[in-house]
Amino acid sequence: VQLQASGGGLVQPGGSLRLSCEASGFTLDYYAIGWFRQAPGKKREGVSCISSSDGSAYYADSVKGRFTISRDNARNTGYLRMNSLKPEDTAVYYCATRYLICGRNWSYPIYFGSWGQGTLVTVSS
Repeated sequence: VQLQASGGGLVQPGGSLRLSCEASGFTLDYYAIGWFRQAPGKKREGVSCISSSDGSAYYADSVKGRFTISRDNARNTGYLRMNSLKPEDTAVYYCATRYLICGRNWSYPIYFGSWGQGTLVTVSS
């Protein structure tokens, strides 16, 4: 059971990136996919989540209107499209899964079981 996050890098403010979260050893069909981030010296925080059942999507207030979460079950992969990036978006981004739905507590890392290794996003001019 493994999650592989990728797609991070260095981007200028206002730029875009698309992160991918590929699962291996299990199918994502029955799992909600969450994206979290952790900046240096800060706690890990929930960025977005997409449920498996109906594709309901949730976003942190700080990224609403700029980030879009999606999933492709055929490719066993989740995505996080990030537009209009700001320096404060700089962090290591992680993907994680929990069974079926995001739930009201989706933004708390403790409720997610499987985690990827993280991909670094740096927003700087």
